[in-house]
Amino acid sequence: MIKVFTLTFFLLLSLEARENPFFASKGEKDIPHTSNQMKTLPSLKRATIELPPHARVLQKVTIEYKNLDGSIHTKSIKLQNAVDWHLPIFISQNYSASSTKHKKIKNLKFKKIAISKYSSYFTSGKTLKIVTKDKIIRNFLLVEPHRIVVDFKRDASIKSLIKKNKNNIFTKVRIGNHNGYYRAVIELDGYYRYKMKKVSDGYIFTLR
Repeated sequence: MIKVFTLTFFLLLSLEARENPFFASKGEKDIPHTSNQMKTLPSLKRATIELPPHARVLQKVTIEYKNLDGSIHTKSIKLQNAVDWHLPIFISQNYSASSTKHKKIKNLKFKKIAISKYSSYFTSGKTLKIVTKDKIIRNFLLVEPHRIVVDFKRDASIKSLIKKNKNNIFTKVRIGNHNGYYRAVIELDGYYRYKMKKVSDGYIFTLR
């Protein structure tokens, strides 16, 4: 009987429960690069490819790209189009040729997406502005889903908040209370890095 009691006691000690769902669990990790510093490259405007004289049909276009973690992948689109080899093939990226969703993001002006007792959240395209008098004690990225985590120093009780944002790069804002600070978790629509800047009325986060 004593052996059974002892075994049960140790099993109970081995169990772990998360105190708050807004706090990262042990299984959650930052993206492979621990730094937000990233080499700044010029934005793609337009590139050209010259075809040889015997080219007549464009069958497939393949693009090779580098991910945030440095890995190299490719993406292809199959085509069956006649081409004139005298004319170059152009590669460009702009919002006029993008989806309706990206057009909306391009034209988006600063708008409020969430408000809590001690902080307000505004977005404009890839920019997030947090208006607050509280000091940030730490900020970092987590994945699955990709999100920015920001901890503000304040020893006060606030109501938990979850706010979803349709057709916005910053898809969801979650705010939760902790001992000595409160945490804002801002979920993103894809994979990004960011720069943070202190401004007079809060903080600016710019995605890259």
